[in-house]
Amino acid sequence: MKLVSWNVNGLRAALAKGFIESVNSFDADCICVQETKMQPEQMTHDLGNGYELFWNSAERRGYSGTATATRIRPAAVECGTFDNEGRILTLDLGPVYLVNVYSPNSQGELARLPYRLEWESRFRDYLKRLDAEKPVVVCGDLNVAHNEIDLANPATNHHSAGFSDEERDAFGQLLDCGFVDTFRLLHPDNRGAYSWWSYRMRARERNVGWRIDYFLVSRRLAPQVRAARIHPEIEGSDHCPVSLDLGI
Repeated sequence: MKLVSWNVNGLRAALAKGFIESVNSFDADCICVQETKMQPEQMTHDLGNGYELFWNSAERRGYSGTATATRIRPAAVECGTFDNEGRILTLDLGPVYLVNVYSPNSQGELARLPYRLEWESRFRDYLKRLDAEKPVVVCGDLNVAHNEIDLANPATNHHSAGFSDEERDAFGQLLDCGFVDTFRLLHPDNRGAYSWWSYRMRARERNVGWRIDYFLVSRRLAPQVRAARIHPEIEGSDHCPVSLDLGI
């Protein structure tokens, strides 16, 4: 099973920048997209290649949202039930649950951190419930760099959204519940591997970035992880795609 995840920072904008050609080059079974910023009826393009597209759009138009394109017909589809921002989309693919997630940003001066931590707790409980039924694959923009190796400038970002002690601790709690960061499983010491760069000060060109896009799997799936990659060569967003190959 080959899976791709990408925060496109606006799907309509990404479609104008070669999104379909980029994702079809992966020939993936499922493509999980975050920050769609659109409603299903606004999608006027056909992805082709046999993909069926499922949506969880935010109530607020032009904001947040997730979508998953799949060539594996899901047994069931569930939208996250504890917010109205379209942040969670779960497909039952038979042997696994595939959870596409766009975690809330804690914003400047950590103004939204209390909401973020409450959301994290509820999301963790949700994943534990799914994991009790069958193995889970979680992918998306989790809006946190877990360790100092996961961003270019850790020393100056300890109080920044996405690298606060509280957010990093919440991510650690999720891993402690029985989930594995697949990229670090296969690349424990890989530095300079980032999935998001600011649009300012030529950050992407200089590779001054953060790794905040992930594939996590239930621990019992770890032996099935064949490859976990980041694809900075693919442009069209301030994030790049990440991918996972599973031997199932």
